[in-house]
Amino acid sequence: MPKIRTHKGTAKRFRLTKTGKVLSRHASQSHILEKKSSKRKRAFSGVRQTSDADKRAVTRNAPYLGRD
Repeated sequence: MPKIRTHKGTAKRFRLTKTGKVLSRHASQSHILEKKSSKRKRAFSGVRQTSDADKRAVTRNAPYLGRD
């Protein structure tokens, strides 16, 4: 059985924790920041846990994510 190819765009955007949670960056923090309030921009910073609905799609696109 051949190996499954990792979708490189997915692998760059998501991170897997040791407990199996999928982490990603918040949207809306890279450009058009002038009109957004400081409070809103601070809320976008850091990482967030990806929803369970999206977790399945991420693990299908990047099956070896988080494995060394």
